[in-house]
Amino acid sequence: MKTIAITGSSGFVGTNLKRYFTDLGYKVLPIARGDLSNQQRLQEIINQSDIVINLAGANIINRWSESYKKLLYTSRIDTTKAIVEAINTVENKPSQLISTSAVGIYDNKQTYDENGTHTEDFLGKLAEDWEEEALKAKSEDTKVSIFRFGIVLGKDGGALEKMITPFKLGLGGVIGSGKQAFSFIHIEDLLNAYKFVIENNHEDVFNLTAPTPTTNRGLTLALGKTLKRPTILPVPEFVLNIIFSEGAKVLTDGQSAIPKNLMDLGFEFKYKTINETIDNLC
Repeated sequence: MKTIAITGSSGFVGTNLKRYFTDLGYKVLPIARGDLSNQQRLQEIINQSDIVINLAGANIINRWSESYKKLLYTSRIDTTKAIVEAINTVENKPSQLISTSAVGIYDNKQTYDENGTHTEDFLGKLAEDWEEEALKAKSEDTKVSIFRFGIVLGKDGGALEKMITPFKLGLGGVIGSGKQAFSFIHIEDLLNAYKFVIENNHEDVFNLTAPTPTTNRGLTLALGKTLKRPTILPVPEFVLNIIFSEGAKVLTDGQSAIPKNLMDLGFEFKYKTINETIDNLC
């Protein structure tokens, strides 16, 4: 029985991963926030773990004050530094570290695989620094993979839970122009991708996105069709700017990414399109 240690295990993705791998017979060790600031305790957890999954980080969708941007950065970079330091210190090193990043690392000019052009904005720099920190754990003993998440869609939590209520009330609509890219992944495909990479001991950068990215308008139409509700009330960008300030960029300026590396390795997605995903979840 292998042991997996997980940071961010109380979040939407972390909770699902914990349940999924426990059901598969793995021993799962949550790494609590307090463990990250206690290097001795962190080393004890890492020393008995075969795989480490790093998910920790403050919620991107929020109002970005300067202090919140600092929190977005430190909650990712400092956490990853602590994990890497523990991995490089312990005697029994894990065979794999899978650290999280995001497709926000890319610019929005075209659809990209894992070799896409990086953007120069705050999110792009955040993702680059996050990945660079994680790769410092790479050694002969420990493989490091980076999972660049699209928007993770699932039941009972995550992005879909936040966006579905207005659609159920018939108040849903596109955000801004609706033309911005929307790269997403069904939670079931995400969980299976972790299993695939872990069990096959792969090491690379992977876009965790469905093979067919859509747009905000495509998402809106899929929700309206499945829920049988009108989608005629757009959300103007200026309203989001008032609510989220610079953080509105997450909703108004999406990236289009495809999971080339996973598909080249033979990984099969169950939910390839936004319509298949929304039909299953709603």
